[in-house]
Amino acid sequence: MPRRILQGTVVSDKEDKTVTVLVERRVMHPVYKKFIKQSKKYAAHDENNTFKIGDTVQIEECRPISKRKRWTVVIEAAAPAASAE
Repeated sequence: MPRRILQGTVVSDKEDKTVTVLVERRVMHPVYKKFIKQSKKYAAHDENNTFKIGDTVQIEECRPISKRKRWTVVIEAAAPAASAE
């Protein structure tokens, strides 16, 4: 079974080798058919403490590392490139 990959923003890096990543997704309301934003925070393993608050990262499912950590930071997601004009 493939491992899930999510993209989110680092909102906390206070813990050692751990970052908290906020993942937002848009879902359609079943009755009103309007898109609403839902968010969830995940504790992800960051071996070298390289990611800081505000970084956009991708996290991947992994084996349980601790009670709350089941995700690991894969890479820093590419930010949208601004035009150089």
